[in-house]
Amino acid sequence: MTGALPDTPTADRVAIVVMASGTGSLLEALLSRAAEPDAPFVVAAIAVDRECRAGEIAARAGIPLVMCRMAEYADRGGWDAALTAQVAEFAPEWIVTAGFMKILGPQFLRRFGGRIVNSHPALLPAFPGAHGVADALDYGVKITGTTVHLVDEGVDTGPVLAQVPVVVEDGDTAESLHARIKSVERVLLADVVTDLVTRGVVIDGRKAHIP
Repeated sequence: MTGALPDTPTADRVAIVVMASGTGSLLEALLSRAAEPDAPFVVAAIAVDRECRAGEIAARAGIPLVMCRMAEYADRGGWDAALTAQVAEFAPEWIVTAGFMKILGPQFLRRFGGRIVNSHPALLPAFPGAHGVADALDYGVKITGTTVHLVDEGVDTGPVLAQVPVVVEDGDTAESLHARIKSVERVLLADVVTDLVTRGVVIDGRKAHIP
């Protein structure tokens, strides 16, 4: 674990931990929102499972970095326990998986269940998993989009919090479509996290809403 001390959470600004594995574009959107004077949350730490740009963003921003590589543990259970313990040190009220390319383990879910939010670049339940953009394009749908949902033990199966559609254009590639999805995904995720930390969430079976 490396990095400087984060901004101190207060009664008006709660702590979140952002988890990422890649370029960190969603992370940047959350950091931008957290930098606003009336933001209700601070990014207390950034957790990654590999060397990636998200880790570089953490270093530049002076935010503590949790580096937890699965290869450094004897089994998945050991990694799960270590990740849970390291993230728990920051006492987050919410955890945001923003392009985190590992399935969270049972210990992590027991510790933080109901307080983990994920962003996915498709309109769930359609096209879950790591290739949602390409899968939607290959299937030939005319509308896809982005989903923010709570995380459970499945892959992109938790209750949906919010969705925004994106039209698939003729001639789209996975890259061009993903770029348009990301432009709305960044705004949606920051908006949903802002609402969650201020108003909470009501869950009724498969249904979830922010009051």
